[in-house]
Amino acid sequence: MSAYLDTRVSLYAERLWRDEALDALVGMEDEAATDTLSRRGLPQLASGYDSLAARPDFRSLEQRIIAQILDETRVLIRPLSGDARAFLTFWTARFEMSNVKTLLRSKMTGERPAAVLARLTPMGAFGRLDNQDLAHAEDVGELLRRLEAGPYAGIVRHARRAFEQTHDPFNLDAALDHGYYEGLIQRARPLEEKVGTPFRSLMANLIDRINLVWLLRYRFNYGLPPAQVYYLLVGSRYGLASSRLQELAALDSLEAVLAALPAPWKAVLSGTSDIPGVFARMEQAAADQALRVLRSRASGIARAFAYLILRERDLRAVRAVLRGRHLGLPATDIRHALQRGAAEAM
Repeated sequence: MSAYLDTRVSLYAERLWRDEALDALVGMEDEAATDTLSRRGLPQLASGYDSLAARPDFRSLEQRIIAQILDETRVLIRPLSGDARAFLTFWTARFEMSNVKTLLRSKMTGERPAAVLARLTPMGAFGRLDNQDLAHAEDVGELLRRLEAGPYAGIVRHARRAFEQTHDPFNLDAALDHGYYEGLIQRARPLEEKVGTPFRSLMANLIDRINLVWLLRYRFNYGLPPAQVYYLLVGSRYGLASSRLQELAALDSLEAVLAALPAPWKAVLSGTSDIPGVFARMEQAAADQALRVLRSRASGIARAFAYLILRERDLRAVRAVLRGRHLGLPATDIRHALQRGAAEAM
């Protein structure tokens, strides 16, 4: 099993894009770009997204990217069982939670079931929800009750209570996100104990980034009070532990928060002055760490998780290029939007 997974991850790693390959894609003629994407195993991303396409469907482009990620995940989990299989399967549930949010918003706006069903991301073998049944729920309350009786009961129960108290869509979305990442940490814990530092480092980068960016947005973009901000964050045992997050939430400026960070994150974020900059730096740090794990002799599950982190980053960069090309943006603007940072493919 380990040999199969290691071999498959190594083969998949060859699909990752170096910065120079993305840079070349920006300036290619349409025919050459289509050929390049096809040769790199992504013909489904090329079709209909060159500059000749009259009406590109960018939502469909996002769905094609997710379909590619799900297909590769399906292959990677084939030899896995137990905690490792449960973790990577739950990792894909992020996309299904986005469908849940879309369904909930449709009930708030009175959208017709047929219309919302057309906008949902197909989950293939990873789908656990009956979208047809959910789309025909009478209202938000009924939809939440149906969801609470399903496979994501633990996530939805807390979200339903938050919504019933305030009827605020923001609180509903925040509670769903909180519940998902709490569930991911729960499924990661036995693997951290079993396979050790490489896997834990990937989770630490992920959860620290989520918590710090959420904290900054909730506190300084939305003006939420410290207690509410802390309540919305994910309980953590990583670099930004829960006790540290509580202290950071009480500070009154972005500059004060950054100055109070632990030394490793303070070094990574030195010179940043806004929340998008914080996100970009932390995402870059996560990609750098994922690449180190992928190139190492770490366990198969750690390398597989590292690959999926990098692959999703890659495909979203390809998406940015394709969108920019179709919109006729200058090549310099597209390249600036990529801002890939230091991580490079193998």
